[in-house]
Order: sequence, then C-alpha cells, then structure tokens
Amino acid sequence: MTDVVRRGQRSRLQPHEVPRLLPTPTARAAAVALAMVTVLHLVAQAVGDATAARLTQVALMPLLAATVWCATSAPRSRLVRLVLVALGCAWLGDSLPGLFAGDTAFLVMVAGFLAAQVVYVVAFWPRRRASLARRPGVVAVYAGVALLLVGVCAPGAPGPLLAAVVVYGACLVTMALLATGVHPLTGVGAAVFLVSDAMIALGAFTPWFTTSGFWVMLTYVVGQCLVVAGVLARCIHSAEPSIGTNPSRS
Repeated sequence: MTDVVRRGQRSRLQPHEVPRLLPTPTARAAAVALAMVTVLHLVAQAVGDATAARLTQVALMPLLAATVWCATSAPRSRLVRLVLVALGCAWLGDSLPGLFAGDTAFLVMVAGFLAAQVVYVVAFWPRRRASLARRPGVVAVYAGVALLLVGVCAPGAPGPLLAAVVVYGACLVTMALLATGVHPLTGVGAAVFLVSDAMIALGAFTPWFTTSGFWVMLTYVVGQCLVVAGVLARCIHSAEPSIGTNPSRS
C-alpha cells in the first residue's frame, strides 16, 4: 500500500518542483518571450489587427519549442524529441495556410495539425497503459464528443473537407486520451487543445456558432503549454536525463 501511495504522489507535480520545469535561465527567458508574444497576439486578435496577429502567431510554437529545448539537455528522451517534432508540425499548421486561400488554406492547416497529432500519438503511445484509453466509459465519452462534432459540422463540410475533419477528429481524440497517461497536465492540455479545434470546426462549418480568434488562440496556446509542462514534469518524475541541469547551457 505504501508503494502505491508513493507512486501516486510522484504522478503529481509538487509545488516545489514547478521551478524545475524551467531549470536554466535560457529556458525561463524563452518562456517569458513566449508569454509576451502570446499577449501581443491575443491583443492583436482582440482588436482585429490581422497583420500583427499573423506575424505573432508564427512565432508562438518556435518559442515554445525553444523553451522545451532549453529546459532539457542531451541526450533528450524519445518523448521530448517527438514533442519537439510535434511542435514543428503545429508551426507548419500555423504558418503555411497564409500562403493559400479558401478551402486549400483550411486543408493545409488541417494537414499540419494532423501531422502534429500523429506525432503526439506516437510520443504518448508507450504510456497508453496508464492512460484513460483503458477505460471504456471514458473512451465512449471522448468518441461521442467527436461523433457529435462531426455530425454537427457534416452539413456544412463538402466532401474533401468532411473527410479531413473525420480523420483529424479521430487522431485528436486518440491523442487526448493517450495524453492522460503522460501526466495530468498533459491530459488537461490535450483536452483544452480539443476545445480549441472544436471551436475552429464549428466556426467554419456551422452557421450558428461564432467565436473570435482570441478564444481559439487562447485555448490553443494554453493547451500546448500544458501538454509541454506535463511532458517536462514526466521527465522529472521518471528521472530521465532530459531535464537540463548543465550550467553551460544557462
């Protein structure tokens, strides 16, 4: 019983461990830069400055990836390496749609984020036995939400777009379930990410749902940051060599 309690305690991020998520000055500087750019981006979204919003959006994921990179040290674990790849794919989803228009831009965005979700799934797969994916009731709830979202969006999504929504929705739900096996913060972040993408889909394919880019981007950034925080916390709890403590990197 004592061992079980200790394992449960290790699965949660303790208050004194919070600073250890960003153990180097460079990691903390990258996190501060991310916070500042996020505020600028959200202000641009709120006031409708499309140019400023576009310029700041493309800087968000690189800054988050820089935070992860500076918070970890070589040899970085498989989990950390794949999360960095997923953030790179998300950056493509943020950046490339600006080069296209209409449905093509939407499909390019979905392709970028679909790649990110697939990489996240691969990254989280080894922890599947600790995730909510082993609980049929929870899986049913997540699947039900996805099916409801697809059903609501289907009338307004023509052929290729509907297929993209279905495939992406399945990968997103899978990622959200597997994320719960990494760390509670990662699970919450994946759920927030799901909310952000749901708002995008509803805004694009239904006539009755309206939301601003502010809320979409707020939930997107918060979701990604929580996913990353959970991954870094997992590295601490599992004593992986990825958390950077080498003063030469500061």
